[in-house]
Amino acid sequence: MFLPRRRVEPQSGWSQNLPTFWEGGKGGTALGAAYGTAKSGTGIAAMSVMRPELIMKSIIPVVMAGIIAIYGLVVAVLISSSVAYNMSLFKSFLQLGAGLSVGLSGLAAGFAIGIVGDAGVRGTAQQPRLFVGMILILIFAEVLGLYGLIVGLILSTKG
Repeated sequence: MFLPRRRVEPQSGWSQNLPTFWEGGKGGTALGAAYGTAKSGTGIAAMSVMRPELIMKSIIPVVMAGIIAIYGLVVAVLISSSVAYNMSLFKSFLQLGAGLSVGLSGLAAGFAIGIVGDAGVRGTAQQPRLFVGMILILIFAEVLGLYGLIVGLILSTKG
């Protein structure tokens, strides 16, 4: 995932392989989405024992965690369409920054969605009035990933 795609020649320098490091953004968003899905899924499984009629209503955190991975995919497709063999160092670092911003913010958003989804689903099973509060907190957690997507899009279209 983080390995250069082509062999580095001794005279070519490391800057020609720098564009491949933006791929870390895909991994960060995928890890965040996976953690959010797994953590929310454990909450749904625990809640479904008490209140099986709320299972479909409790899928919302899992769906919101999956959206985080799409943010990484969008930036990865945008960056991969502009990767060239002889890119400037400035453009390479812009792509690196775009990948890191969307990846790290996606990782943080996925962790937040997972924790909120787990606790929120379990709490909603005991007190249904908590559902609206859980949704609002999930939206705020999702916006963390959206901020990273916006920064990644701005960085990848510069230069």
